[in-house]
Amino acid sequence: MARKKQYNEEEVIQKAMGLFWRNGYEATSVRMLEKEMGINQFSIYASFKNKQGVFLESIKYYKTQINIIKDKLRKSNNGVAGIQQYFSDFLEFSKEGSLCKGCLVTNTVNEIKEDSDEIIMTELKKFANEIRDLFVSNLKQDDSKDNTIIEKQADYLMNSLLGLSIASKVFNQNQLEDIIEVTFLNL
Repeated sequence: MARKKQYNEEEVIQKAMGLFWRNGYEATSVRMLEKEMGINQFSIYASFKNKQGVFLESIKYYKTQINIIKDKLRKSNNGVAGIQQYFSDFLEFSKEGSLCKGCLVTNTVNEIKEDSDEIIMTELKKFANEIRDLFVSNLKQDDSKDNTIIEKQADYLMNSLLGLSIASKVFNQNQLEDIIEVTFLNL
């Protein structure tokens, strides 16, 4: 008979996500996960197979958390203004108290090499493309833009969002708001 888990899986994944978000994937060890999650190594391996499995579950949980602002963008009828609001909402989402942690996905992409873990990189790219697709959808609300311009602007906005994620760890709120404002001047 299988043993019943003595922990809430969502709670331990939430804790693991926070650890990965603060420290990065590479710098987070199974021992650190064990301490942060409050479960032993055997339970980690039994439930998630390995560190990669914990991280993939953390990314799934991260997606559920960011879905609040993604859904707002998905439902937006404001075109570029809706995307600009997403940028502001993202900054608020990425805060932990007064600390901006950036984006878990962006932080991880910056940290790992594409060929070091293909499964993780595939998940991260899939996540980024979901956001980009929402940008395309919102940009298409402007009938005066052709598809070529929309695709280029979506790429530009993704690049800007990735940069904003990194900048949020360095610059103050006023500077970040200025960055958002300038990003949208020519759209």
